[in-house]
Amino acid sequence: MKKVLVIGSGGSGKTTFSKKLAARTGLPLIHLDQLFWRPGWDPTPDAEWDRLIADLAARDAWIMDGNYGRTIVPRMAAADTIIFLDLPRLVCTWRILKRQIRYAGRTRPDSALGCPERLTWEFVAWVWTYPSRRRPEMFQRLDALRSTKNVVILESQREVDAYLAVLARD
Repeated sequence: MKKVLVIGSGGSGKTTFSKKLAARTGLPLIHLDQLFWRPGWDPTPDAEWDRLIADLAARDAWIMDGNYGRTIVPRMAAADTIIFLDLPRLVCTWRILKRQIRYAGRTRPDSALGCPERLTWEFVAWVWTYPSRRRPEMFQRLDALRSTKNVVILESQREVDAYLAVLARD
């Protein structure tokens, strides 16, 4: 495990999981949210983002935390391990609400500078509809990669904790 892609719905725990995984493996951690957004929630232009993703993916080792569907294919191709956090929508929705309360008006440590925490109805809807709108396509992609990649699907916090606990013993 040298190149690990961590994906899942908003609120699934990608960032927390990635931090713990990095602590256990010593692999460098890349939070895509820190790199994609510019102050004021201004997105990086597509061509620049594509170049950055290519440069990051070409590195020898990493844990990459984030979805960014437009660039998922090259990131999956570069990864040797893909971890999909497939937690229930109620858990994810609760977590994004809790995160909003905790960081309201402030920038989270894993976010880009100048991007204070915000909660939009669009994001809530994205999280709520993730299981029906995005999850099936993700499973198709992961199924197609199982023969060449280590694909791990974790469906509950208990499974997440157990996975990390096994790594801590290795």
